[in-house]
Amino acid sequence: MPPLGPHSSFRRVGGGLARPECVLAHASGLLIASDWQDAGGVALIAPSGRVRRVIAHGWHETLRPNGIALRTGGRVLLAHLGETTGGVFALDPDGSITPVVTEVDGRPLPPTNFVLADAQGRLWITVSTRHVPRSEAWRADVADGFVVLAAPGEPPRIVADGLGYTNEVALAPDGCTLYAVETYARRLAAFDVSADGTLSGKRIVAAFGPGDFPDGIALDAEGAIWVACIIGNRILRVTPDGSIAVMADAADAAHVAKAEQAWRDARLTRDLVEAGTDPHFRNVSSLAFGGPDLATLFVGCLLGDSILATRSPVPGHPPPHWSLDPGPLPALAEEPTP
Repeated sequence: MPPLGPHSSFRRVGGGLARPECVLAHASGLLIASDWQDAGGVALIAPSGRVRRVIAHGWHETLRPNGIALRTGGRVLLAHLGETTGGVFALDPDGSITPVVTEVDGRPLPPTNFVLADAQGRLWITVSTRHVPRSEAWRADVADGFVVLAAPGEPPRIVADGLGYTNEVALAPDGCTLYAVETYARRLAAFDVSADGTLSGKRIVAAFGPGDFPDGIALDAEGAIWVACIIGNRILRVTPDGSIAVMADAADAAHVAKAEQAWRDARLTRDLVEAGTDPHFRNVSSLAFGGPDLATLFVGCLLGDSILATRSPVPGHPPPHWSLDPGPLPALAEEPTP
């Protein structure tokens, strides 16, 4: 399969975004990105490129959305990456906030990385580490991340534990396999999913090499998994047989070498994670297939101020929220920003 072409050829969509770590695409053409402006919320990006924000209000603390998920009626779930605590909160189109999951096993959720809403209304929530600050877990010998399942009418429960910095998760189209990124263990894992959401049979789908620290994932129509790697600024494609192809590469060799050695020495710091110099790929962190034929790849970047987009040689698999009623969000995105 051909690669995506020069990373500099990716077009920018929207602008003025604040830490668009996660991006979602919807059948309407709307893009939704996590946003750290003001009290936190989401940025809505219309097909025209116009940006409109929905900012949280009425909550007692600033929210720091990392992963996001779209629900019916335009409600967006936010995984709160707080300094010491986290949780999942619902942001309504008017900016009002409702806590959804804030504890598990009677304890407050630590800073929370990602939330996936499946077709059954269940939430799959990831916590990267129990360490505070989280940077203490940016090493290969720490594995205290976990996955929480919150099913309707049931108390949230931990369904996978001992992961090496849990990041994004994704369900296979048949719902029988959950893929989970382990960023600082540098691998992609898979679990069998039982009817009640219990996970079992952990296996490693792919182990990544120097500089490739996986973050966000998306599934394509051929069953392959696309992976955004934050430090190396690369986009990889993992096929069902476990082979890995480089689809886009903006790696700064000197930066990668320094970060790689620091990771091996268990002294990786935020400065090294964020030190890449590429003006386009600024810590690629999230992938979403969209467009009328699901063959446009949208890329979120941790340190970027816009979403990147390019044509993909293969379409994506529709995500669970693809055809949900987005309520007033598309209209909000098309309104002029005051």
